[in-house]
Amino acid sequence: MAPIKAALLGFGTVGQGVYDALKTHREQLKTVLGEEVIIEAILVKDGAKKRDVDEHILVTTDFEEVLNIPDLQIVFEAIVGEEPGFTYLSKAIEKGCRVITANKVMFAKHGKTLLKKAEEAGVSVGYEATTAGGTPIIRSISQLLQVNDILSVEAILNGTSNYILTNMREKGLTFEEVLKKAQELGYAEADPVNDVEGFDAFYKLMILSELSFGSSPNWDEVERKGITEVSSEQIEVFSRWGYKVKHLARIRSDRGSFTASVKPVLVDAEHPLYGVEDVQNAIMVETSLAGKVTVQGAGAGKLPTASAMVEDLTYVLQSHSGGAVRKKQSVVKADSSGSKSVAGSLVGEYAVTGSSVGFNGSDDIQLLKQDVRGDLVYLLIRCEVRTAESLRTNADLVVYEVAGKLKPAEVKVEESDLVLQRVINL
Repeated sequence: MAPIKAALLGFGTVGQGVYDALKTHREQLKTVLGEEVIIEAILVKDGAKKRDVDEHILVTTDFEEVLNIPDLQIVFEAIVGEEPGFTYLSKAIEKGCRVITANKVMFAKHGKTLLKKAEEAGVSVGYEATTAGGTPIIRSISQLLQVNDILSVEAILNGTSNYILTNMREKGLTFEEVLKKAQELGYAEADPVNDVEGFDAFYKLMILSELSFGSSPNWDEVERKGITEVSSEQIEVFSRWGYKVKHLARIRSDRGSFTASVKPVLVDAEHPLYGVEDVQNAIMVETSLAGKVTVQGAGAGKLPTASAMVEDLTYVLQSHSGGAVRKKQSVVKADSSGSKSVAGSLVGEYAVTGSSVGFNGSDDIQLLKQDVRGDLVYLLIRCEVRTAESLRTNADLVVYEVAGKLKPAEVKVEESDLVLQRVINL
């Protein structure tokens, strides 16, 4: 049998990981696929740089040379940024190649287009590595979608941020101290903005939205906040209250109307993502039939990401079209905890921090916990969502939502339990 000819676009950390994985797992792949996978070409930016690859491999800076390889079947893409990755994969699909990508920014913006092109060309697109490294969430959701409707997705999608928050809590270190250590270990880039400001998790959430619901919200309407303002003192106080700070990406769809955010929130021991630590990623999918399904695994790094790309080989070779894309918008009747239209009638729990915290006299606010650290007051309160939103408009306050605590407002707090019903200043 003729071998499966493949090309690799990009030879950075991920590209090298794919190359190594194909070599070290050559026999396993041959057993699964029935044929050997051979890298015929590697596209690089610097053609003069010496690279430790097999002599037969074409190392080039010219994509057209890659595209002209006879009987090329697979194109792995591990280039950073929107372009030229999108253009290269478009041309590869048009030639009839199956493609596999780890490029989250490109795929978040152009994934729907690539999947449509692939369907028209009768080939497949593998994009498992775009969302959670070695965690197989794309295949898991695709399988669930055979019967289930997806109601919501809640996830830890950035291993760098999760590592930083874990070590700030467990070791009592500052953000800057843990970030430096993460960079030394290779968990964070020299410029960590994409990770710590939530851009990376945002792009991944948009990819999951397209898969789960067939569309995604207006990007400008998604609340995105990073972890740079999370302090060691906040983490210490919240830990004593029984909460961890997690950087969660969340989305819910109600007939095409989305509620989505990427931001730090508090979770307690009952939350499914409470125990997800260090560089691990985890995704909880709420479904119409299977209930809540959680998938956890390594979220980043050379080998986990390469693993996802190599595992996609089976999918793209056995599928005849880009069928992983949702064919139509899901019509999902969301419960009241996910709808913006009833936000004012929901009650949730929130941690509020500031030098002075005041509430309007008409607000029904239940004080659950409080602490004072120097000039700062820490309050854990239960109130309506609209009250929490009004607190967020105060630039002097920091407000954290407690995940999973939204309840319909008609579940009233007993009058005897109300601690605060008037203006308070502590």
